[in-house]
Amino acid sequence: MTAHPFQAQALKIAGIALTALLLAACGAKEDDKKAATQAAARVNGAEITVHQINQILGRLPGISEETAPKARQEILGKLIDQQLAVEQAIEMKLDRQPEVMAALEAARREVLARVYLEQAAAAKGRPTPEEGKKYYDEHPELFAQRRIYNLREITVEKNEALMSALREKLAAAKSMDEVAAWLKQKEARFSAQGGVRPAEQIPLDLLGSLHKMKDGQTTVFDTPRGIVIVQVAATQQAPVDEKTAMPRILQFLANQRSKEVVDTETKALRDKAKIEYLGDFAAAKEGAAPVAAAPAAPPAPSAETGNVGKAIGGLK
Repeated sequence: MTAHPFQAQALKIAGIALTALLLAACGAKEDDKKAATQAAARVNGAEITVHQINQILGRLPGISEETAPKARQEILGKLIDQQLAVEQAIEMKLDRQPEVMAALEAARREVLARVYLEQAAAAKGRPTPEEGKKYYDEHPELFAQRRIYNLREITVEKNEALMSALREKLAAAKSMDEVAAWLKQKEARFSAQGGVRPAEQIPLDLLGSLHKMKDGQTTVFDTPRGIVIVQVAATQQAPVDEKTAMPRILQFLANQRSKEVVDTETKALRDKAKIEYLGDFAAAKEGAAPVAAAPAAPPAPSAETGNVGKAIGGLK
């Protein structure tokens, strides 16, 4: 049976709401509650406000005007359940347990660091429609000339003794099956796979090469672990027009800009700070990469894909 569309977001709602409720339950003072807010519900006298609901709603992806009312009801239900659980936890003095106090302090630090970095990123402004159009025009392989690729791949583990002979075989082979049979004969370590991938699910540095290929053509990519042989078995045209793509492009560019700002700001803070590594960490620091100072703003797609990736996934 298909799950309700909002059930898939229940855990996400729960996680956001739980942090807010725990922080409020253990750190709030009466003076902090003077601001008037519209109450959505009262649980044993404690108010759950519309502001709390909207704050969580704003962090959930894929909410439209049509789905927002149902989502708000779902969020309110989770907040009520969690308020009841928080009340029981406080009654049992669980908030005084050392591990709970440590978790609350960690949540407080995470929220403060995230808000600071989000504000630093917001100060740079949102990407403009002109920037979005420029990205659209510069990447026809993702949009105007987007294709869905049926790919066959063979990944061969690095083997210097085999590489030259393999390249000669690739130049003469008539099919991927012939290459696989030859590799088996040579007892080479390799894996073969295939599948259908839209352009946005292919790393951007590889997509540029695949976009220039015709159906049936094969190419080779060198990687640190060996080589990957890729054949474009077939393709299907699936362009995305500028109007459809623009919201996702602007979101991707915003995420990318946020990550750049966060990286720059974090480095600047580290450069100005006096940081001393102590004990075992002092001995292990030399030659080790520094750990991230604080959670970043919502990241751009990973460096492995290097493209719009999930930010534009699902466009029809």
